[in-house]
Amino acid sequence: MKIIAKNKTWKYLLFWIGQSLVVAGLITGLITDQWGAIPLALIISGILIIGLWLGGKSRYSSWWGRRSTQASTNALVASVAVLAILALINFLATRYYFRADLTETQLFTLAPESKELVQNLQQPVKVWVFDVAQNPQDRELLDNYRQQNPQFQFEFVDPQTRFALAEKFGVKDYGEVYLQSGNRRQLVQTVNVSDRLSEVKLTNSLQQIVNPTSAKVYFLQGHGERPLDASENGMSQAIEALGNKNYTTAPLNLTEKSSVPSDANVLVIADPKRGLLDSEVTAVQNYLNRGGNLLLMLDPGTDSKLDSLLSQWGVKLDNRLAVDVSGSVAFGPAVPIVTDYGQHPITKDFGNGISFYRLARPIYTTPVPGVEATPILLTKAYPNTWAESDLQNENLQFNKESDRQGPLTLGVALKRKLTVESPSPSSTATESRMVIIGDSDFVTNGSFLQQLNGDVFLNSVSWATQQNQQTLSIRPKESKNRRINLTNLQAGVIGLSSLLVLPLIGFAAAFVLWWLRR
Repeated sequence: MKIIAKNKTWKYLLFWIGQSLVVAGLITGLITDQWGAIPLALIISGILIIGLWLGGKSRYSSWWGRRSTQASTNALVASVAVLAILALINFLATRYYFRADLTETQLFTLAPESKELVQNLQQPVKVWVFDVAQNPQDRELLDNYRQQNPQFQFEFVDPQTRFALAEKFGVKDYGEVYLQSGNRRQLVQTVNVSDRLSEVKLTNSLQQIVNPTSAKVYFLQGHGERPLDASENGMSQAIEALGNKNYTTAPLNLTEKSSVPSDANVLVIADPKRGLLDSEVTAVQNYLNRGGNLLLMLDPGTDSKLDSLLSQWGVKLDNRLAVDVSGSVAFGPAVPIVTDYGQHPITKDFGNGISFYRLARPIYTTPVPGVEATPILLTKAYPNTWAESDLQNENLQFNKESDRQGPLTLGVALKRKLTVESPSPSSTATESRMVIIGDSDFVTNGSFLQQLNGDVFLNSVSWATQQNQQTLSIRPKESKNRRINLTNLQAGVIGLSSLLVLPLIGFAAAFVLWWLRR
């Protein structure tokens, strides 16, 4: 009996080997969604082995004529057919993705601008969501983008477990969403419970990172301005940070050139120790008149000779020193600490963060037609801060006759609409922008990387370039409110009818049927 069983086992060995290879190939293709060389080789090898086995059986026996053989063959063919159909359905679903959005306002469908932008991607782009949890709504939106083009990928990252990656991106808070393409990274937004990932913000950030326009930032030199090197009072860290954000920087000496170059997106003047020449002031004025942008960082005790230009914008610089006696041991009274920021694109994400300004001067503005001024850096209120006029007295006390009470404005952002004749023929600017800060120490090496100091500088440059206005016009989608507002009486009637009236109708119908059939 053992010998007979053993012979039967060997007779069916080739069949089981062939069937196992076919099943292994089908499972490999289904799981990986890739019908490459390995799955196809397994399936073909299995089919050939089964064919050889069938050929041998039909030649040496009447195996095909048995009823059990026919039943087994039918079952095998049916099983293989089912697996083949599943494989074909999976292949077609992967190759030809179909999805129907039945919502009234197409809440789960990307805007045509978003689709076109993603479908035309030529290089890999990845979205990094740094959060402890994966929000289904955010994942749904990112899936919609990925379905348009495999070049678009995304990943959710827990900053607590992958802190090295979070530090590489400079993540400061949970929910920050970054967009990366090559060596370029860009913060899209910070998501939270009430503010989920926005298609408008993501698409516009995607447009900016795949179609970068390198802005040119010139730094005025020749008047004792802050050097651009790595010295203690230099600005090399600020220059490097601008380079990381795809800005091109260069020094500018207006005694060698009669005008500010036409490719200048922003002109930075950082604490000139000597005043500008009249011809240089005229060059800066002409640059602003044709749609140029200016970032001024002016310490107290210096005269840049720019008062006539600033007066046209309604700006006056105070020569007094801003002092802060709120009790900061680390900085001292000559270093005002700012935690109050104006409602402005430069400071909109600062919250109550800290920035500090050593030996700073207050700035005052008066209304001027056509000029819009917004304070962006505000000190604490009096008696914590005031503008001190007596710089020689070590015993700081407020003098109501010569000093000025806080809060003081240490930074202001201004923009002015251009007249029709103002822009040059090659310029598309419709306004000119200016940011004035009564201090330049905050941007020097060492101070630049502390707290929000670097963010104040970088955001000021970014806003002044006016590149943040180049956005796609995508309207946010909102679900329509289809709720029915019921009064207490209406709600009571509906509740009573569902609990009492409808069951009674059912019982009555059942009773009538019983009576008719009785």
